[in-house]
Amino acid sequence: MVAKVWEVFWVALRLGLTSFGGPIAHIGYFHKEYVHKRRWLDEARFAELVSLGQFLPGPASSQTGMAIGLTRAGTWGAVAAWVGFTLPSAVLMVAFAVLMRFGNLDLKVGIHAMEIVALAVVGQALLGMGKRLLGGPKQITVALATVLLLALFPSNFAQIAVLAGAGLLGLVLFRAQDQPPPTTPGASSGIVLAVGCLALFAGLLIVGPFLAAGRPGADLAALGESFYRVGALVFGGGHVVLPLLKEAVVTPGWVLPGVFMAGYGFAQAVPGPLFSLSAFLGFQVAGWWGAVVALTAIFLPSFLLVAGVLPFWSQVRSNRTIAAALTGVNAAVVGLLAAAFYDPIGTLAIKTPTDFSLALVLFALLEVWKVPTWTVVLIGLAGAGVLSLFGL
Repeated sequence: MVAKVWEVFWVALRLGLTSFGGPIAHIGYFHKEYVHKRRWLDEARFAELVSLGQFLPGPASSQTGMAIGLTRAGTWGAVAAWVGFTLPSAVLMVAFAVLMRFGNLDLKVGIHAMEIVALAVVGQALLGMGKRLLGGPKQITVALATVLLLALFPSNFAQIAVLAGAGLLGLVLFRAQDQPPPTTPGASSGIVLAVGCLALFAGLLIVGPFLAAGRPGADLAALGESFYRVGALVFGGGHVVLPLLKEAVVTPGWVLPGVFMAGYGFAQAVPGPLFSLSAFLGFQVAGWWGAVVALTAIFLPSFLLVAGVLPFWSQVRSNRTIAAALTGVNAAVVGLLAAAFYDPIGTLAIKTPTDFSLALVLFALLEVWKVPTWTVVLIGLAGAGVLSLFGL
């Protein structure tokens, strides 16, 4: 079993070093590596695990990797899959945070370039999610209502309340069809372990705010509680984490808005999960230990949920009630991202007509010409630099 754990780690590490392009692209890399090349699982089983990663709150691709590690080598296999896939991007994000804090460089142009890149990237993500998740007038209405409510009540509590309300509304509006019966057996993790993980997930979510209450603003306990809550409540993964993280670190004044958006922009240029942005933010708040605590806390809910739900997933995925609620939540997620697209992303990125022009060019490169995201980041940096030289 130890040999299998190390095997999972090294394969995941290689994927973490080379998987550019975001969650959807990550799934493609996983399919090629785990199904075609190594044959650790068949097509049907891979589809089951991908659907689990999409269903649970948190980063979809990382959760798919954890589930594959769990089925391959047990609990430690899930840990190895997460560490291997996340480590490269986390190291790069901390290195960028160190450069910003101690590099003694004038990074104003670079930071603004990252803000413009972020606008283009999130615009593409918003368009793609809208096409995929807004299949009719009802879904579009839920998404627009979400934008309106969050514009009127911009807070972390409002975001959570809107997502919960959308789930309840989905029970009324959406009549999901029965899912096809599962074609593969359940996970290898035991039922006792699964129930324990689910209990720990809920317990930390409930007890965390009480443990962090009264702590100083940048205390590690408060930081860990905040990032754990984000990881536990963000549906849709990927770019949807942006508004929740903004409420977690920008609203209380832990991280400046420009620094936050610079980190988010840089995260587009590195391989691996976007949630590694937490390491950058944690370092900005509380140094090295802050990076470790934030990174661990935001992924911990995913680990607990994957280990807790996977043994029961065959039954869960075919439940019509859950499918209907999830349709409502997915529509609200699009609205959540649309609200963030305007504020803080748009309000920070667009200061002049040339900013808008550069953002439009970068968006076209991503959406029309299918240029890799890391290349667009470099083009954005070069473009912002040239505009700055000419005083534009």
